[in-house]
Amino acid sequence: MRRRNVDVADFEFHWSSEHGDGKNALLFGNLRILNSSGKAGTHPMNQEVQTIAKEALDTIIGNNAYQHLTTNQWSQQAVETITTNLVKLNKPYKYIVTCVIMQTNAGAGLSVSSTCYWDKTTDQSFTVRWENKSVVTIVNVFAVAI
Repeated sequence: MRRRNVDVADFEFHWSSEHGDGKNALLFGNLRILNSSGKAGTHPMNQEVQTIAKEALDTIIGNNAYQHLTTNQWSQQAVETITTNLVKLNKPYKYIVTCVIMQTNAGAGLSVSSTCYWDKTTDQSFTVRWENKSVVTIVNVFAVAI
């Protein structure tokens, strides 16, 4: 039986609307990408994932204003497009892609957390933030080695 190096990778982001002056802030915390030594690092695929996600969102949402009736369509298109383009990289991974779309001036809060139990030497997670004047989008990509 082969023993695997495993770790728990966590990421969490918080959305907060600062009341009073009408400004919104997107706050990130606890994003950890661990390398084989157990130290936080940036995976070589990070830039590819960032580019793929941002290009997809530029195409799908672009400069459109937030429209509640189209957010499901946008998020579905986003996860499908991003997953398809990640697969085209021909890397030895299975991908899990999630997408959260929020209106920037809604005054609402959002807190999302996730955790994975996996092989820290091969599996990775990436978080991409994209926005325009009225939309904030968070894409999470989990890459699990095959």
